Amino acid sequence: MSRATRLLDLLQLLRRHRYPVAGAELARELDISLRTLYRDIAALQAQGAHIEGEPGVGYVLRPGYMLPPLMLSQEELEALVLGTRWVVDRADSRLAEAAQNALTKISAVLPKDLSDDLEATGLIVAPAWPPLEKHAIDLGDVRMAIRRESRVEMHYIDLKGVTTERTVWPIALGFFDHVRLLIGWCEMREAFRHFRTDRIVRWAPTEHRYPKRRAVLLKAWNAEREAEKAKYQH
Repeated sequence: MSRATRLLDLLQLLRRHRYPVAGAELARELDISLRTLYRDIAALQAQGAHIEGEPGVGYVLRPGYMLPPLMLSQEELEALVLGTRWVVDRADSRLAEAAQNALTKISAVLPKDLSDDLEATGLIVAPAWPPLEKHAIDLGDVRMAIRRESRVEMHYIDLKGVTTERTVWPIALGFFDHVRLLIGWCEMREAFRHFRTDRIVRWAPTEHRYPKRRAVLLKAWNAEREAEKAKYQH
């Protein structure tokens, strides 16, 4: 176990105790010596952790301490690498670049042993097959409209090849292995609809925000989905 992982485990253990816990109990749960425990507590205190107590009395972590970015376990780092590699392979170029930049920033502040492990992890993402369909629109623009809660005018080609002009309120973007789905409220249908993004041939955000907050719309969309599930389960 790396020292960074051990310090993280100690913090998580202290968080589970509302009252002072004896050093001997902490050392036993972490399977380390008391001497190592005292060194680790001193190291965390030097990093700003509000750990109060002393040998023979016990230790308690006061609320309000935020973990620094480098305090990640091995499996948390592996999850980040795997997720980043999925985004790089499956997302649009802007999001892929952002994911790679984020991982580079994380690697830069990690201890050398963890940084080396980050580069050498054996987790890979298989290429999408069949390859994703090409898009006529930039998915970065779609994400921007979602963040800004903008009404959007778009042209959409359905499965029969019919093109329709619609005004939608984009609330989410779903990433599947072979397709991307825009989730939004369609003014023409007066209902939530799902649109394959590779079938959107024109995307024009307006200067107007839609009348409800996106969080409210997402909650309503989720409620509809749960109601549909319940209907099919009975």
